[in-house]
Amino acid sequence: MDHTLHTPLNEVELTDDVLDGATIYGPNDEKIGHVSEVHGAGASAQVVVDVGGFLGIGAKPVAIPARDLSFMRDDEARVHAVTRWTKDDLKAMPEHRH
Repeated sequence: MDHTLHTPLNEVELTDDVLDGATIYGPNDEKIGHVSEVHGAGASAQVVVDVGGFLGIGAKPVAIPARDLSFMRDDEARVHAVTRWTKDDLKAMPEHRH
């Protein structure tokens, strides 16, 4: 997927309503997780990404600052993000607890 053709989200769009369920792609364009929660809004929001697992079972939730992900919309208006982290990098992060 060529993410350079997608429309970046602005800071006002970094909310739970917009980001919930967004797919996260790693540096090699592989799917590495999805957004399960958003705490706060805008650039200071924390995004909880579920990494690994199968059909939502066994996934590890990790919290990442929204500003560390590049959120955008594709040509079908689906929201997703790109990160420099790999799936292994995210799995190595501390588990997010409520």
